[in-house]
Amino acid sequence: MKKLLIVHTRYQNIGGEDIAVENEIKSLSKFFKVDTLLFQNDNQLNFRQIRYFLSNNNFDSIDQLNNKISNFNPDVVYVHNTWFKGSLGIFKLLENKNVKTVIKLHNFRYLCTKNILSNKHLEGEQLCKACGYTKRPLNIFNKYFKESFLKSVLILIYGKKYFKILKSSNFLLLVLTNFHKDKIKKLNGFKSKVFVHPNPIRFDLKTSVEEKSNSILYAGRISNEKGVDKLIESFQNAQLGDINLNILGDGPLLKKLRSKYNNFEKINFLGEQPNNKVLELIEKSLLVVTATRLYEGQPTLLCEASSLGIPSIFPNTGGIEEFFPKNYPLSYEQFDYLELEKKLKIALDISKLEEIGKQNKDFIQNYLNEKKLIDSFNMIIDG
Repeated sequence: MKKLLIVHTRYQNIGGEDIAVENEIKSLSKFFKVDTLLFQNDNQLNFRQIRYFLSNNNFDSIDQLNNKISNFNPDVVYVHNTWFKGSLGIFKLLENKNVKTVIKLHNFRYLCTKNILSNKHLEGEQLCKACGYTKRPLNIFNKYFKESFLKSVLILIYGKKYFKILKSSNFLLLVLTNFHKDKIKKLNGFKSKVFVHPNPIRFDLKTSVEEKSNSILYAGRISNEKGVDKLIESFQNAQLGDINLNILGDGPLLKKLRSKYNNFEKINFLGEQPNNKVLELIEKSLLVVTATRLYEGQPTLLCEASSLGIPSIFPNTGGIEEFFPKNYPLSYEQFDYLELEKKLKIALDISKLEEIGKQNKDFIQNYLNEKKLIDSFNMIIDG
C-alpha cells in the first residue's frame, strides 16, 4: 500500500476547500496509508511571521515536514493550501529530498498575486473573476487585501514566488475542471504537467429531514464578489409567493444586507452553521442558488445539493457546468439577472424540481464515483 502524506493549511474560517480536503483525506485513507500535516492560520501577524514571509520560509513548518518525511517516508506528498503557515519553503525541501509531489489548485488566486501592479492583475477588466478584485480610481498598487497594505505586500511576495514554483516542471498539478486546465494552457512558460482531478464528496450523508421547507437556499461567503446582493434583488423581483430565501454564512456584506432587509420576512439570514446543519437545510430546500461573480473551482454547496437530489441554479462560468448533466436547464448567463429571475421561478414547479434533482444525483454519483477518482489519482502519481 502506497504511503501518502497530505499537507494543508486551514483557513481562519472553515470553507469549501477545508471541507474538500477533509473529504479527500477520508476517501484516500481507504486506499492508501495516509498521514497528514495540517497547519492553522490565525489573525495575528508578529515579527517572526513577517520574517518568514519576507524569506518565503517558515522554518517551523519546514522542520515539521522534515520530521514527517523522516518518520513516515511517504511515496507521495500531496499539497493543498500553503498560505501562510505552510509557507513556500516546504517545496524546496521536497525538491531537495526528491519526494514525488502533487499540488492541488482549488482556485485561481495564484493568478492574482503574481503582479505588483493593479492593471496587470486586472488585465484591462473592471473585475477579476478569480478573486473579486475591482478596479479603483488612481490605484496603481495591487492591494489584494483591501483592509491591509502590509498583508497585501506579503501575499504579493508570496504569490510571485508561488507562481514560479507552479510553472516549474518539478511538481504535478491537479485542477478541478477542464476550464481551469485550459486557462493554465494559455499561460506562457508553464512546464508543469496538469491533470483534472475533482474533489470527492460524501455520498453517505445522513440528515434528519422529514419534510421540505418552502424555501430556497444560499450558503457561502456574504460578499460583493459572491453576488449575494444581486441574488436577493432577483429573488424579490421573481415574486415567488410564500417561498422564502434562506442565506447562510458570514462576510463583509452581512451587516449591511441584514439592515437593508430587516423588515422582509421572506429573507432570512441564518449566519454561519456547522456542516451537518448546512446539509440538513440543503435537503429541506426546494433548490440551492448562487449568483457568484467569480470563477469557481468545484462548488461544494452545489455538489452536496446534487448528492441529496436538490437542484441548483448557478451562472455558467468557471467550469461549474462540468458538475452537472449536459444542457443543464437551470444555469444562466453570468450577470444576466433577468435570466436569473426566470430560473428562480422553477421553485414553483415541484414536479420539475424533483425530476431535475434526480438527474443531478445520478450524474454526480457517477462523475465523482470514488473508485473512478482513486483510479485516476493512481494513474497520475504512477505516470
